[in-house]
Amino acid sequence: MTEAQVPRIVRARRIITMTDEQPEALVMLGERIVATGAAADLAGRFPGAERIDVGPAVVVPGLNDAHAHPCLCADGGLYVDLGPDKVTDAGQVRDALAARAAQTPPGEWVVGHNFDVSRTGDGATVDRDLLDQVSTEHPVLIIHYSYHGAVANSAALAAAGYDASTPDPTGGELVRDAAGQPTGVLYERAWTQGYLGHGNRPGLLPSASIEARVASLARMLGRMNAAGLTSVCDALVHPAHWELYQAARGAGALTARIGMLLWYEFFDPAVQLGLSSGFGDPWLRFTGVKMMADGAVSGGTCLCSRPYQGTHGETTGIQVMTDDELRDAIHLVHRAGSRLAVHANGDLAITKVLDALEAAQAETPARPGQVHRIEHCSDVDDHLIERIRGLGVIPVPFGAFVHYHGHNLVAHYGTERARRLLPHRRLRDAGVTVAGSSDYPCGPLEPLLALRSMTTRRTHDGTVLGADQRLTPLEALEVYTVGSAAASGEDGIKGRLAPGFLADFTVLDDDPLAVPLDELSAIPVRATWVGGREVWAASTT
Repeated sequence: MTEAQVPRIVRARRIITMTDEQPEALVMLGERIVATGAAADLAGRFPGAERIDVGPAVVVPGLNDAHAHPCLCADGGLYVDLGPDKVTDAGQVRDALAARAAQTPPGEWVVGHNFDVSRTGDGATVDRDLLDQVSTEHPVLIIHYSYHGAVANSAALAAAGYDASTPDPTGGELVRDAAGQPTGVLYERAWTQGYLGHGNRPGLLPSASIEARVASLARMLGRMNAAGLTSVCDALVHPAHWELYQAARGAGALTARIGMLLWYEFFDPAVQLGLSSGFGDPWLRFTGVKMMADGAVSGGTCLCSRPYQGTHGETTGIQVMTDDELRDAIHLVHRAGSRLAVHANGDLAITKVLDALEAAQAETPARPGQVHRIEHCSDVDDHLIERIRGLGVIPVPFGAFVHYHGHNLVAHYGTERARRLLPHRRLRDAGVTVAGSSDYPCGPLEPLLALRSMTTRRTHDGTVLGADQRLTPLEALEVYTVGSAAASGEDGIKGRLAPGFLADFTVLDDDPLAVPLDELSAIPVRATWVGGREVWAASTT
């Protein structure tokens, strides 16, 4: 009898199934759960089963991040890390990049990532002039933590064809000084089209070997497993990322189940090949199609109906796709029967997305199981929530942003407006299914920190933003299990611990439904299991 044919009984102090049942144990056979119930009864039904007793630990369904960026992090793992835990001021940013430049042949790119202007001392001085101090022989580019902006030196601006006469691209901005010269700061399409490529135009940034990228991805997924994650939906997949995931699958390097949201510019070939949402298997599947209506809520570029204090002055934000682009792309994907995942933060961007979705569904009724998503869905009023509910759309708001980016939300939108952002409670109370998202690296990847943020609404400095939006611990756990499974169309196999569901679960040292709310993020993850296999375990030494 092979290992896959041997049933295994898992017993814990408590098993939270996200069903009405509260069993003492569950039985796994291969990658699935085949039974739950009293430990003695299961031992009698499966006399030859292997016994796994996790003692006083608590088992919960595998935590599922419905919107993160493992591939960007894998590629970014090969860049210079400029996160606030690595560099604390502009001088250290310059020195870290200069150290990499000294090891890089002239003419080759020097790239940094994870830069957060709001958490870096005198971060606003990080511009073209400072990066020219790094090197005039290398194109130097810094990628903002949100991936909604970047900073380029003179050589990198020239490589993208940018100078004082270059108009802002549609949906992007080249920030300029008083004399009209580019400062090197770039937002939205100004940086993504200039450096990551656009349509058939290749990107400028260097790419490592596929072997190095697979190794970096494996390290990234290992970090996610250590946080208790068993599934992750990659929310921006280009063909090169698709290739990376396939290579990782072939190398046995996937330790979390991966859903892929294909960037909309690459959807035409998928349609021609007959691919649609759901193609693949439970380890690697085509979840849907991603597009972007506006900018970043934490970065002060989201599209709102009322002005706010954005990244560089009063603004109503940046509309990344024009109305015509948005409408045409939404109609195309909807007609093809695939799942839409549209990034929209501000209330005006969400309104435009809902307008296009309503028109698309009026023209072509949705297919069975064709449920669309709005990524982030940060600023909504009761009318927009009712429209979301009526369309059956699943919002995917940020889980930990109140905690991690609360200071930015207040700075950009004011305290009163910030309190209503990320309205998990109002959405759920309206009967809307809500999924859990870190948007990592834009926010912390740890789902237990997201549970703390959603249940306390407390920022990093202790301020409470929107106490009326707090969830209970059970509701917050549901967001990161059942809700995320629904967002990928997998709620029949993920999100619960019940017969027929995948044997994906997270083993915690304490009960997330019982500890004080402020201690949720401090619960140690003891082990992470995917498909009946332990993919990560805490060290016992």
